[in-house]
Amino acid sequence: MQPGNKFFDDVGKLMTNAMGVAQGAKTEMETAMKSFLDRWMADRDFVTRDEFDAVRAMAQKAREENIALAERLAALEVQLKS
Repeated sequence: MQPGNKFFDDVGKLMTNAMGVAQGAKTEMETAMKSFLDRWMADRDFVTRDEFDAVRAMAQKAREENIALAERLAALEVQLKS
């Protein structure tokens, strides 16, 4: 074994360990950030997509009924004037 190889082996092991530590820190940071965002979103009054779609459908139905009633009212006003 050459004396320089031990140095390079040690440097290689050190770099491998550093990459492992960096990967662990990355995973821990991702977990912490996801946890923070989940808590932040839970504290807000955001609605789910399903709730939004349901309310939008209700508004569309109400709009259609309003148009139909306006047309019916206009027809009744015409009848009264005749």
